[in-house]
Amino acid sequence: MGTITYIKNMVKDKYIASITPTSIYGVKDVCKKIDFSKDNVIVEYGPGLGVFSTYILDNMTKDSKLILIERNNDFVDHLKKEIKDSRVTIYHDSAEVVNEALAELGLTEADYIISGIPFSFLTKDIRDIIIESTYNCLKPGGKFLTYQTFFQKNRYLREGIEIRFSRINDSYCFLNAPPLKIHEGIKE
Repeated sequence: MGTITYIKNMVKDKYIASITPTSIYGVKDVCKKIDFSKDNVIVEYGPGLGVFSTYILDNMTKDSKLILIERNNDFVDHLKKEIKDSRVTIYHDSAEVVNEALAELGLTEADYIISGIPFSFLTKDIRDIIIESTYNCLKPGGKFLTYQTFFQKNRYLREGIEIRFSRINDSYCFLNAPPLKIHEGIKE
């Protein structure tokens, strides 16, 4: 998918958070919080063009699983065309179905959930459902890794994560356009 097609999708789909995909620096900053040396179940909300997905696949073990949940039709088609890997399952749905997606694969828990979906574009009810569902399907010690544009207010994501996750680490990636705010919620 070319840049023009990506931008057209961004214009017509209010759930696309950024005018450009995340930079490799942003991807690495988020993914350095993942232990790739062990078998993992990793879920990605809103993989878009698959910049995180590709990096994760290149680094995860052969017995790990990657579940991609994407609501945009064009991005789902792109992912199915570009990612041919038996470790990947692609769901054309929204993040609220994470528990159902895991159950369909015979799984009950994930090690990591990565999200770049624009929480500021969602209603509070939907944000709360996604955070609650995410928390419920993470293993103890599992991580909810979210990245948002630097200028988004904490009330859209950070404050929601604080309600469920007692341990949260924040960091920033300035080598991205726009810069990113990264939250790491750890389930105890």
